[in-house]
Amino acid sequence: MLFAVVLLDMIGFGIVIPILPFLSPRLGASDFDIAMIIASYAVCAGVAGPWWGKLSDHIGRKPVLMICTGGAAAAYLLLASAESLSMIFVARAFAGLMAGNFGVASAMMADITPPAERARGMGMIGASFGLGLVLGPVLGGLLSGPEGSFVVPCLLAAVMSVLAVIAAGLFLPESHHRNKNPTQALTDRKLSLWAVLRLTQSRLLMLQYVFHTASVSAATYLFPLWVYALLDWSAREVGIVFGVQGAIMALTQGLFMGPLVKLMGELRLLRVCVSSFFVGMLMAVFADGAVSMVGSVLVALTGATLCMPVLNSFASQRSAPQLRGRMMGAAAAAAAWGRVLGPLLAGVLLTVGGFRLAWSLPLGMVALYLLWAFSRWPKRPVPAFE
Repeated sequence: MLFAVVLLDMIGFGIVIPILPFLSPRLGASDFDIAMIIASYAVCAGVAGPWWGKLSDHIGRKPVLMICTGGAAAAYLLLASAESLSMIFVARAFAGLMAGNFGVASAMMADITPPAERARGMGMIGASFGLGLVLGPVLGGLLSGPEGSFVVPCLLAAVMSVLAVIAAGLFLPESHHRNKNPTQALTDRKLSLWAVLRLTQSRLLMLQYVFHTASVSAATYLFPLWVYALLDWSAREVGIVFGVQGAIMALTQGLFMGPLVKLMGELRLLRVCVSSFFVGMLMAVFADGAVSMVGSVLVALTGATLCMPVLNSFASQRSAPQLRGRMMGAAAAAAAWGRVLGPLLAGVLLTVGGFRLAWSLPLGMVALYLLWAFSRWPKRPVPAFE
């Protein structure tokens, strides 16, 4: 049921992906303004993510999922009614404040899966995300029509989020039950987020979330502008490419994650996938035709797709259950801050030096990510934190 709830929510999220780069210029936005709109969502998500995770540790995962999904529906309605650039900023910032779902859903999955099955479980969350990115961008691209209308796609996104709230309320069981020991509860409240990360030796791990999502979001920001400038593509073609990538994401995470982890182990799988991510970014720097441009992004994002469940498995195993929401909220926040840095820095480099320089940004970050994956830090033992 968790899979279905996340899927419905992600379809709504995916619907707006291909239309934002084409919606905003009609209201006077430049390429850098588009990056700022993407960043406004991510900044608010980065600020709110740890708080939603902490709240889920105290009141349960289910109510937080329902609140966040309902907020997403309201944000899509605001976007549908936007008649100025400032309204788009407000709608996306509010959506970011309500974007606690992925961290809380990951914590819920960690609650119901044993450590040995954790990566496979996180893969199922990723698969629901991927299916949402299959259906969402395709629907958004098709419903926008040849004129790029955004009202109907945004309204449909709101409907999908409302359906997710209803499904969660009716069918999703609560997975987290607080430790009733009042002394332990008091100790949990007093621990700062930084203290949790220090005690679990997770600070470098959180940095990889930043590198990962900064690189993915930079690619997601650059690709529509890239193919529009060089190939004269529209939202329809961009939506189809993102839909294909979402299908690959759903298949790899939903069907192959479990067998791959059993075959290779989590750490080796992470190294292979980050290597694929790096190769794809390197291809993008030198790509100059439709096949090489699309191929570079598909290679890079396919590798990136399989990295995230492993990172989430690492993070979920580094904290006790009563702090798991806070840990996964921190991971979601770190990822959100990466979504701030990626489009902003890529936008600056694109303005200064064009696409080749802009693509060098995610390439450099993935190179650092790759160095970490092959260092001793991913497998460093952590203390029991009960």
